Amino acid sequence: MADGPVLEVSHLVKHFPVRGGLLRRRAQVVHAVDDVSFDLSASETLGIVGESGSGKTTLGRTVVMLSRPTSGSVSIAGNEVSRMKGSALRKARRDFNIVFQDPISSLDPRMRVRDIIAEPLVALGHRKEEIRKLVVEAAREVNMSEEQLSRFPHEFSGGQRQRIGIARALVSRPRLLVLDEPTSSLDVSVQAQILNLLLDIQEAQKLSYLFISHNVNVVRYMSDRIAVMYLGEFVEMGSARNVMEAPLHPYTMLLIASLPSHGEGRGKRLTSDLGEVPSSISPPAGCRFHTRCPYVQERCKSDPPRLREVGKGHFVACHFAPIQA
Repeated sequence: MADGPVLEVSHLVKHFPVRGGLLRRRAQVVHAVDDVSFDLSASETLGIVGESGSGKTTLGRTVVMLSRPTSGSVSIAGNEVSRMKGSALRKARRDFNIVFQDPISSLDPRMRVRDIIAEPLVALGHRKEEIRKLVVEAAREVNMSEEQLSRFPHEFSGGQRQRIGIARALVSRPRLLVLDEPTSSLDVSVQAQILNLLLDIQEAQKLSYLFISHNVNVVRYMSDRIAVMYLGEFVEMGSARNVMEAPLHPYTMLLIASLPSHGEGRGKRLTSDLGEVPSSISPPAGCRFHTRCPYVQERCKSDPPRLREVGKGHFVACHFAPIQA
């Protein structure tokens, strides 16, 4: 496994059943993640970006088995975790963890910080002496003192609480972290501190990050590669530079065009000219973006495009994306 990908996701699908109709017998399905495949190397960050409802968070939660996949496979550090249950899955969890969006709701207010950080180690069956040592080390890595470990979450600021969440994710010495909007609830100045801390930790520990955010600028700052997600599917994936500077999918172009320009307080809202995102219960036939695409053609309405490589490492799900030299 030393030379292989840290994370391999193959044809991942996650659907949620929804009951409706008379006596709630008719089942519908939320297409949260539909046939997504990618891999992630050691020390690499893949950023996942898209609007709310695109499936980003569900993808992250399914990768770390907080939500079981409907179909497809997830392998982490050479172990196909999507097939694991019980003690085998608990043991495999030493290799991966997740940092949640809201540090307030993700930390038990009744627990002291040392016990919160220790949770993964307790689940893995570590000895008390080893737990104490590893908890102190993880706290120091996020610039927390040993004295702070005896406090409760409410005694800390939002940025400090997120540091606690990061320490908890780090304490088992994982190879992969899923970072689900880790700074979206923080002030801008604190966001920068947390992002730079994550970069420092990644460099020191050779971690792989799956970085999820709706903020295109944050994803660009953090990522080696970027995958753009829309209604449960990847529509574009490539190096951060190619995706940001030479986008080829109309949705990616519109996401970037909606960013604030220099000297402007606010960017254009993507939905203002293109309407609302369609329902993930009944996504459009053909290309799922065709109902909002300014370049739509008849083929787009019936023929689903597949991700295809149009340049070295640059993949686009659009019938009309040009092949790059």
